[in-house]
Amino acid sequence: MEPIHSKTLQDLEFPIVLEQLAARCTTELGKESAMELEPLTHQETLLQQLGQTSEYLASFSNENRIPNHGFDAITKELKLLQIENTVLEVSGFRRIAHLCTTISLHKKFFKKFREYYPLLFAFTEGIQENTFIPDEIGAVIDKFGEIRDNASADLKRIRLDINSVRGKINQSFGAALSRYLSADFLDDIKESIVENRRVLAVKAMHRRKVKGTVMGNSKTGSIVYIVPETTLQYSTELSNLEFEEKEEIRRILLELTNAIRPEASALEAFQYFLTHMDMTAAKAKYASEMNALLPEISAERKLILRDAYHPLLYLTNKQKKERTWPQTIELQQNNRIIVISGPNAGGKSITLKTIGLLQVMLQSGLLIPVHERSSVCFFDKVLTDIGDNQSIENHLSTYSYRLKNMNQFLKRCNNRTLFLIDEFGTGSDPELGGALAEAFLEVFYEREAFGVITTHYANLKLLANEMPHMTNANMQFDNRTLEPTFQLVLGEAGSSFTFEVAQKNGIPYSLINKAKKKIDRGKVRFDATISKLQKERSKMSKTESRLQGEETKAKEEAARLEKLNARIKSKLENYQELYDHNQRMIHLGNKVNDIAERYFHDQKKRPLISELLRIVETENSKRKKSSVKEAKAKKALKKQTANELEQKLVKVRKEKVVKRKKAIQAEKAKPRPVFKIGDRVRMHDGKAVGSIDTLEKGKAIVNYGLFTTNVSVDLLELVEAKK
Repeated sequence: MEPIHSKTLQDLEFPIVLEQLAARCTTELGKESAMELEPLTHQETLLQQLGQTSEYLASFSNENRIPNHGFDAITKELKLLQIENTVLEVSGFRRIAHLCTTISLHKKFFKKFREYYPLLFAFTEGIQENTFIPDEIGAVIDKFGEIRDNASADLKRIRLDINSVRGKINQSFGAALSRYLSADFLDDIKESIVENRRVLAVKAMHRRKVKGTVMGNSKTGSIVYIVPETTLQYSTELSNLEFEEKEEIRRILLELTNAIRPEASALEAFQYFLTHMDMTAAKAKYASEMNALLPEISAERKLILRDAYHPLLYLTNKQKKERTWPQTIELQQNNRIIVISGPNAGGKSITLKTIGLLQVMLQSGLLIPVHERSSVCFFDKVLTDIGDNQSIENHLSTYSYRLKNMNQFLKRCNNRTLFLIDEFGTGSDPELGGALAEAFLEVFYEREAFGVITTHYANLKLLANEMPHMTNANMQFDNRTLEPTFQLVLGEAGSSFTFEVAQKNGIPYSLINKAKKKIDRGKVRFDATISKLQKERSKMSKTESRLQGEETKAKEEAARLEKLNARIKSKLENYQELYDHNQRMIHLGNKVNDIAERYFHDQKKRPLISELLRIVETENSKRKKSSVKEAKAKKALKKQTANELEQKLVKVRKEKVVKRKKAIQAEKAKPRPVFKIGDRVRMHDGKAVGSIDTLEKGKAIVNYGLFTTNVSVDLLELVEAKK
């Protein structure tokens, strides 16, 4: 891939994207790098950067947040390290130590989470962790930025001497203060500080009575500031010691600078790594704000952008809380060039800039705001001609500039090129300019270049209609209000709506009619046909969306009814189970009631207990059988595979059907019983037993105790005839 021309980047407003990216960087070096970002020419590096940004973006939505990469630049320190016998300042050493510890933190983090961030982990593998530098600096400078006492033996001795001398100064000053205070030589304030020294505040009249060095006097002249003579000799000693301390610190820092000087190249690599991390984090933040992602990168030449947003327009409208219209556009081998036509202010230029800006952003390692099912490829060249580009300084008219630009296109255009031209062929005589534009477009077509152009020329629309790998497209308009809907529609040319828009803006109809008569009748009819087609498409689009809405509603209603049906079925089954259970309990209760009545009459306990035990054992044997059956069934279910189980179920169903048929045949073969009032009966399907109350014309009223029901005698079977 060759570098993309700066004029192309300017046309597509790429510098504004860089400004927005720089604003999201946290370090100064990161901001500088962001402003210098340009499309990459090496495809492997580009894929790595896109992948790293995508991984960083994923870290925002999982618990493994990447550590803070903030650092202060050490550019000045790196320059000093290249010069012999230079000494770094304490602040410089602290910045270097922080840089090293941040690198160590990142190395450990990405090693731990290498599965989550494989590309970022691979990037950290390119640098080696350095614990020597922070250890050396930490041994000399503490966390408050002070030189440690034990940085050298001489420094420790000097500081002990300084503390001793300061103690003597305070002691001697205190003695002088109390002596002159008792003599009433001092003012009410007693003492003060002058030039960082403690001084006695002596009344001016007693200045000759106090031995020492005069350091100044008050504004009024009533007070003279004097350092006592005894303190002065210690102050001189302190100054000498402080000078020695300063020299020793400089020697220690020189030694430390020389120790880390060989590591300058490693420090430079660390700074580059963290600058790159800052850029990657800023790209991820930028992507997060505009819902950008990494689409499929295709090795084939195809550009399928689904629901693509113009990044700058999307972010601006997001702040204003306004809607941004996405575009869907496809450029493939069998559909290489798209000719967009239609009226002005319909969104043609925005669509063109969206495609160009997204391609440039992608080739600069930035994620783009498109649907995840989009597919993109890389182009070796991206050529643009957007805007009038008049130049007073270069004495170029719009058309002259555009011809020079077209000449460049002809020299550079090949099958790995994406060209974007706004208002193709304008700036000259419409007939001649249109013919020349058609000739240019044919050359681009023959060279198998990919491109999108916008035009009003009818001959270019016709060319797109005739060529097999070229497609017309238009920006949809509302046929009633003539307002743009900002939706790109592939497959047909767009009407310019020239006369319709003029009429809407209040131009007299008589004038419009006069204009219509002046132009070629065929052209008017062609434009009118296109306009009619667009209106029909608009109607069809609305009808389709309405039908889709109705279909969705019908599906939802069907699903709701299905759920309701399932619930009713479940309730009925529960009621049946409850009813059967209650019937069993009533039957059991009747048995117990009969036993209780017998005991009431004969008062014999043994028959009572034996009868009760028999009932309990009978019930338990039923429970045991059912539990054994359940256990066996569970065991069988565990052993069988899903396939075997299906086969068994089919077999069981078949057996049930056969048994059912046999039972029906047997039932038919049986002589129909003659029912009498009082017979105990039950229905063929049911378990509940009742007694017949009345019989009339093949119908019987059966009494179940709690309720009665009227059924056909054909549905009844005899349980027990009345005695």
